[in-house]
Amino acid sequence: MATPLLSPDSPVHAEEEEDTRELLYEAYNELQALAAELGGAAGAPAIVVVGHQTDGKSALVEALMGFQFNHVGGGTKTRRPVALHLRFNPRCNEPQCRLFAGPGDEDEDAGIAGRPMPLADIQAYIEAENMRLQNDPCQFSEKEIIIKVEYKHCPNLTIIDIPGLILPAPGRKNRVLQSQASAVESLVRAKIQHKETIILCLEDCSDWSNATTRRVVMQVDPDLARTVLVSTKLDTKIPQFARPSDVEVFLHPPTCVLDVSLLGDSPFFTSVPSGRVGSFHEAVFRSNEEFKKAISSRESEDIVSIEDKLGRSLTTEEKERIGVGNLRLFLEELLRNRYIESVPLIIPLLEKEHRNATKKLREISQEISDLDEAKLKEKAQLFHDSFLTKLSLLLKGMVVAPPDKFGETLINERINGGTFTGSENFQLPNKMMPNAGMRLYGGAQYHRAMAEFRLVIGSIKCPPITREEIVNACGVEDIHDGTNYSRTACVIAVAKARDTFEPFLHQLGFRLLYILKRLIPISVYLLEKDGEHFSSHEVLVRRVQAAFKRFAESTEQSCRERCMEDLESTTRYVTWSLHNKNRAGLRHFLDSFVAPEQLSVNTLHEQLPGLNDNKQDRAKGDSKSNHSSDSKSNHSSDTNSSGAVPETRLVDLLDSTLWNRRLVPSSERLVYALVHQIFHGIKEHFLVTTELKFNCFLLMPIVDKLPALLRQDLESAFEDELDSIFDVSQLRQSLGQKKRELEIEVKRIKRLKEKFGEINKKLKSLQVRQ
Repeated sequence: MATPLLSPDSPVHAEEEEDTRELLYEAYNELQALAAELGGAAGAPAIVVVGHQTDGKSALVEALMGFQFNHVGGGTKTRRPVALHLRFNPRCNEPQCRLFAGPGDEDEDAGIAGRPMPLADIQAYIEAENMRLQNDPCQFSEKEIIIKVEYKHCPNLTIIDIPGLILPAPGRKNRVLQSQASAVESLVRAKIQHKETIILCLEDCSDWSNATTRRVVMQVDPDLARTVLVSTKLDTKIPQFARPSDVEVFLHPPTCVLDVSLLGDSPFFTSVPSGRVGSFHEAVFRSNEEFKKAISSRESEDIVSIEDKLGRSLTTEEKERIGVGNLRLFLEELLRNRYIESVPLIIPLLEKEHRNATKKLREISQEISDLDEAKLKEKAQLFHDSFLTKLSLLLKGMVVAPPDKFGETLINERINGGTFTGSENFQLPNKMMPNAGMRLYGGAQYHRAMAEFRLVIGSIKCPPITREEIVNACGVEDIHDGTNYSRTACVIAVAKARDTFEPFLHQLGFRLLYILKRLIPISVYLLEKDGEHFSSHEVLVRRVQAAFKRFAESTEQSCRERCMEDLESTTRYVTWSLHNKNRAGLRHFLDSFVAPEQLSVNTLHEQLPGLNDNKQDRAKGDSKSNHSSDSKSNHSSDTNSSGAVPETRLVDLLDSTLWNRRLVPSSERLVYALVHQIFHGIKEHFLVTTELKFNCFLLMPIVDKLPALLRQDLESAFEDELDSIFDVSQLRQSLGQKKRELEIEVKRIKRLKEKFGEINKKLKSLQVRQ
């Protein structure tokens, strides 16, 4: 049990101690209000009640306060934390309550927050919130309902009632309840993780070996060093013990079960009488006074019942562990001592806050004095130079900006900046791209996007060619109606290449422009990180950002138009020295089907009747000659026969390629080979020139042309009007408002620091007297 600062036998000292305590609580109230306004936390100690459903958490909180306000009953009632800031006020015969809804609640706009409310209205509000959350998919909320209470029977403490833990049954059919149990357990751990928090751990069991609630609490507080252990519903447990030894073990758990550093060294045991306060028919107590008397009577009855079971009287130490009243005294003294112990630590923190606020005030005053034309121009130039420096560093590479905040994986980049997809909707798998899973920004992200573009374009195959396309591409010449398959191949190849590569050009421009625009917020973040604050000059920042966006967009458009000119020239006129990159491959391809064609012509020559008749006629003429000329005639016949074969082959070739519109396999394969050869030549040229031009005419201008453009933009703005960059009148007004707020803040911190210093002196004086 915590000991008081002074002996209660000294009424003068006791009165002085009470005044000091009141001053301490008042100072902490101011500290908490100031911390809330500044967006921080005062670090004031508080008590968090943790237990399972139906352990009696809310009923115990009501008994500790001395009045009923909560939604109590079987099953899950508390679905949202209720934070009670309690303060003893002897002048309040009835509880004076103020409801403060959590941040972002609708009740703030409805005017509920901060105004006095009767207990019945607060109870109705809590019940309505629980019913709303019961029908909500989330079921629970971590936002606190804050209630500030002043009451003469109220201890000076802050106590938080949180939703009860759930033990769901296993199995897939209980997945909803299991999910709710996990959510509640996460909420409980979040509320008790702060080291200044005192944990009130409720166990509704007769055997201390069953650590149902302690299982969760000890995940955060393994030694239970800041945990008060409470066994609830004592009146229902006493009849369960058959022997006095069982009661002894229950009252004094062996070290093998509770070998930890408990607050108070051993558990507390409480009972809360059932029944609600009110004038309705089901009400058991007509007033809170009757409720408090019933609590006191239950405490006496529990002591008598235990003594009957033990067959002996309880010692003073044992009695101090039984009953809600004793638990309340222990918690109040424990919390009070925590407040007192924190006083020497609060003073240095307030001094630091005072120094920081004073420094900010000086900076604001200096900024107001700097609102003249020359200094504002100097500030604009400083921002210009700093912004360009950060931009350059981002492109060259740096690790100052956190990747988890500003980096993008390839998947996110594709979602936000577009994907490289053609007519076939082919998309390169992530696993084929290096660094696809890494969160990149700046120059690294630009390089990855360009590498993806190279891989995508390099993997593109020539689109399929149909016989109809070949026949349609033949057309009619202006001087004859023959076919020109080299022209046909060129027509098909350039059309396929244009349709294939033009979408990728637009996609690359959009992707790289998106990556460059992402440099703006990262650069501003780096400026703020380095202490170069320009947040009060939003007009200047927006102007520079707008100028950068305009420059990037116009540069990207100009670069894309250059690339389009290259693509148009490459797909308008075929230059064989440029388009036919792989002649050896084409020759090998053509040789593969020239031999079969030659063989087919020879076969056809042998089977033609006219050729056979000519041979027979020549044989008859030769038989009339003398025998001495036979060998010469035979030699002449062989020569004429071999000369007729090339003539026939040429005629057949012309017939199949020039005079005949009926596609034969050889013509189709020839066109196919030429189209592929031209297409891949265009692809290689497109890939090289596009990458080179985007690097030269998009990336490099950001480095060498952007600084001059931004400087020119600022100078032209200076010539027009200074307000177009800084909005001086609005800036002077906002800085003046900030200065007034900081002056008030400095005074409040100074007054609070002096108050805590006075409290610290009084506490030391009381300790010396003791």
